Amino acid sequence: MDSFAYNGPITFNGKKENAMPSFDIVSEIDMNQAKNAVENAKRELETRFDFRGVDAKIELNKDHIELTAEADQQVMQLFDIFATKASKLQLDVSSFKIEKEDRHGKFITRHITIKQGIDKEIAKKVVKLVKDSGIKVQVAIQGEELRVTGKKRDDLQEVMQLVRTSDLGQPFQFKNFRD
Repeated sequence: MDSFAYNGPITFNGKKENAMPSFDIVSEIDMNQAKNAVENAKRELETRFDFRGVDAKIELNKDHIELTAEADQQVMQLFDIFATKASKLQLDVSSFKIEKEDRHGKFITRHITIKQGIDKEIAKKVVKLVKDSGIKVQVAIQGEELRVTGKKRDDLQEVMQLVRTSDLGQPFQFKNFRD
């Protein structure tokens, strides 16, 4: 007996009958680019005149970056150096959030978290934004990403533009666009 492989719904003229166009909204940072930005900032730190003789460092850990210096002003200068290098590598600086400050001895350390994924609150804001716009699409929250499905490709592109132009405090990327 021959084996039969199921390949999805029956197609007509090469198109699937019930497949609707869709795409995913995600918020991700390329960690290799983040590592490159940290390394470039370290190189600049070694050559900067205003940091000569100062114990200052930038380190990338698994999910955050640590900036350490002797004064708070120097720590913020370190962040500016890092932000400049990150933006040159096409990383959105709003993906990095300055967190708590630790003081130990004469050093100040600032932790910068790297935003990966979409929080529940922001996901709900995006869903509300799309629903309030009146565009005929469905938005589903799937963990740390959103799936947008609609009948027309133009509606999906309209949603992309809407999300791009809205200021929700986090950068978004679009992937898995299926027609």
